[in-house]
Amino acid sequence: MASVVIAMLVASMDTTIINTTMPIIAKELGGFELYAWSFASYMVVSTVVAPVAGRISDLYGRKTIFAVGIIIFLLGSLLCGFANTMLQLILYRAVQGIGAGVMMPFPSIISGDLYPPEKRGKIQAFFTAMWALSAILAPMLGALFVQYTTWRWIFYINIPLCLISLLLLRAYKEVYIPKKSKVDSLGAVLFAAGVSMLLLTTVVENYIWAYAVAGVIILFGFYLYERQHPSPIVPLNLFANRSISGMNMNSFLACAALFGVSSYVPLFLQEEGHSLFVSGLALLGVSFGWMVVAVPSGKWTVKWGYGKLIIIGNVLLICSGVMLLLLKQGTGFWYIFSVMVVQGLAFGLIFTVATIGSQQLVDANQKGVSTSMQLFSRNIGTAVGVTVMGAFLTKGLDVYSGFHALFMYGFIASLVALASSFVLRKV
Repeated sequence: MASVVIAMLVASMDTTIINTTMPIIAKELGGFELYAWSFASYMVVSTVVAPVAGRISDLYGRKTIFAVGIIIFLLGSLLCGFANTMLQLILYRAVQGIGAGVMMPFPSIISGDLYPPEKRGKIQAFFTAMWALSAILAPMLGALFVQYTTWRWIFYINIPLCLISLLLLRAYKEVYIPKKSKVDSLGAVLFAAGVSMLLLTTVVENYIWAYAVAGVIILFGFYLYERQHPSPIVPLNLFANRSISGMNMNSFLACAALFGVSSYVPLFLQEEGHSLFVSGLALLGVSFGWMVVAVPSGKWTVKWGYGKLIIIGNVLLICSGVMLLLLKQGTGFWYIFSVMVVQGLAFGLIFTVATIGSQQLVDANQKGVSTSMQLFSRNIGTAVGVTVMGAFLTKGLDVYSGFHALFMYGFIASLVALASSFVLRKV
């Protein structure tokens, strides 16, 4: 678990630390027109790779695949530190994204192998604490590296941490017995290509329709191919499982509704005159609320089941949406912090319960891919939500009307998420 936590801390810090240092990196390397792609290459690749990695771990075991992810991430970090042009950085960030995509599902997968359902809430809370720690450490480390050494150290710092994670992983005794089978390579390629095309519609500015059409056609071909494969990379019977597909759909809709708010709340606070540091502190409210419900949620699922808790989580999400609609110019920091706490309670309940359900409601040899698909649903929903919110914000008459439209979208979308959760009421 120490190995897993360090790997998770490295991956989460890398996501946040580059946000604060990227303007300086772009200024030194040039190619500012490629600025957004330094984030997009990492996001697209890591999102696509995660479910594939989960499935391969079902076939070949957790330890080896997780170690491969750490090594690829280490290599990508080293290459990013050597980058001399923006194009090189984008390509090397994609390598990092492959490693991160392989690593991301394993905290939940391995904890699912090691701990019974009633104890997994505590473990999930511990993982959430790592995200909170990275949110605090990353901006400070980024500022220190830029001021006293070079931005390249935001990538080099990953190397010793990855090595420590690998060394600690040696002690892990595999408890899952893999069901070995031939890897569905073509299915993995089709899945990656189709999802990548759809995700690129959120970052490209021209020919968006062409990317969308290509993505749909490729994924349809993927579906036809997977129906005939004896060991598909994404088992289609997962979608026939009403409980699993319902949890994935609800996670997608909840993330598309309001998970992206965390990307825009700091901007709102900065418009109100708060510093970069203070605006970042508001996001700690999400981590606080998340941990409060994550710790006991494992026991709650044993006592009350999955459906009721996910419905309660969605009701809390709507409450946070109502509170966001009441935001106006001059709203204080502590009100916004309290909104983030309520949102943390909502997502902490929805995600922890859905993660436990995605592991308990499938066979052992599908636990990895099922957990990864739950994570995949959240990532896709977040990408959609952030894009739609950004469009509302930029098209407003002024920044505050843009924020109001953004929050109105989130509130309405959270009502749709709540409606979807009632499919799970008997689970």
